Amino acid sequence: MTTLYATLDVTSDATLDEIKRAYRRAAMKWHPDRNPGREAEAHAAFQQIRDAYSILSDAEQRRVYDDVFEREMRRWEAEHAAEEAQERQAQEEARRAAQEHYEKMVAIAMRFADDGHGRDVLFGVLLGRDCEPDLAGRIADSVWALQQSRNATAQAETASTAEPTQAAGSDTPRTDKPGSAFETFWHGLFGFR
Repeated sequence: MTTLYATLDVTSDATLDEIKRAYRRAAMKWHPDRNPGREAEAHAAFQQIRDAYSILSDAEQRRVYDDVFEREMRRWEAEHAAEEAQERQAQEEARRAAQEHYEKMVAIAMRFADDGHGRDVLFGVLLGRDCEPDLAGRIADSVWALQQSRNATAQAETASTAEPTQAAGSDTPRTDKPGSAFETFWHGLFGFR
């Protein structure tokens, strides 16, 4: 917001002499006769300079201007602060909605991965649930990698805790070992086979 002080390039506490000097300097710079080829622009600037000087050089008009300007600045700042608060609230709501959407998509992908579906199925399911392709790809990749890691860990745990698959000197494999991580947990907890 340009003030009359800014038009004359002085501070709001400038003296009358400083205002006069600034007016002369600005008037010389923007006089239409000194700006050939830019007469229209110079005329508009010169008129603003004259108006600013006429108000700021009169003590009573300057006092009224300062009062009105101060009131309007407070009003403008209050409106500006309210708009910024609304923008921040809208951004926070959008961030929260995006986070909820992301968490929902991850939960869906986890459920399908737990059911044994592959990465491409996870990707397709997420696309079908209005997930953007880039996000669907990242979630499908991450959940699939997590599922593969979980499966590898479960297999390693099963192999390290399971009894030998063959009795010494026997060619027949044992068939009483659990088949999944859940079964291993269940059997270990309750001792059922």
